[in-house]
Amino acid sequence: MTLNHIRRGNGSPLLLVHGLGAGWRSWAPILDQLAEHREVIAVDLPGFGETPALAGEVSIATLTDSVADFIREQGLDGVSTAGQSMGGRIVLELARRGVGGDAVALDPGGFWSHRELAVFGATLRPSIALVRALRGMLPALLGNPVGRTLLLAQLSARPWALSPETVLPDVRGLADSPSTGAAMNALTKGPKQQGAPAGTVPGRVTIGWGRRDLVTVPRQASRATELFPDAVLHWFERCGHFPQWDAADEATRLILDGTH
Repeated sequence: MTLNHIRRGNGSPLLLVHGLGAGWRSWAPILDQLAEHREVIAVDLPGFGETPALAGEVSIATLTDSVADFIREQGLDGVSTAGQSMGGRIVLELARRGVGGDAVALDPGGFWSHRELAVFGATLRPSIALVRALRGMLPALLGNPVGRTLLLAQLSARPWALSPETVLPDVRGLADSPSTGAAMNALTKGPKQQGAPAGTVPGRVTIGWGRRDLVTVPRQASRATELFPDAVLHWFERCGHFPQWDAADEATRLILDGTH
């Protein structure tokens, strides 16, 4: 399967991998900033954006396989990668497999305790069901600071301060993507993320975490760095689960510095 993707900018290539939501458009708040310095390649994972869903099992392993195949097909061996949420987990899994080069993972999944995983599923699934039920009203609801706060309090540290244009694609993606449910099952019912012993990853690894992340809560960062001992940990202050929303300039700098 060839992943739908866009390319922008010039320079050494940087592959962006999104989480649950809008596909490559999840990176829209920082895409132009990144493309000022790099050739940015942003993909739609299977079942998101304009890429068809996988015909077989949807798991972190098979989603990672699709990105690894894309890297090989496009002649991008050694490419730097950056991902957020589920995409952050995928770029860490690529690094663990020895695929790609430098990697930046923003608020990655897969490092929760059993209790945290239960809370994650019990809170995010109803949120997804709600945005599906409100699909036709989303532009109006997200166009209002009160509506944004009510709908996005789990995802952003300051939802009232965000623009509707920033958040609407990802919220619509949660409602519309064919693989949202299957990917949620992969996250909540599949195995936790495995680590990589020191000295086994092909490039630098940087993990960024929002201090106010209510989806992958901050205490999970210590587990991530234990499993990836070569990683450098960066904290985003006053930031929730989407650094590209809450700390766009800082997220841009971290990605560029971490994949230079």
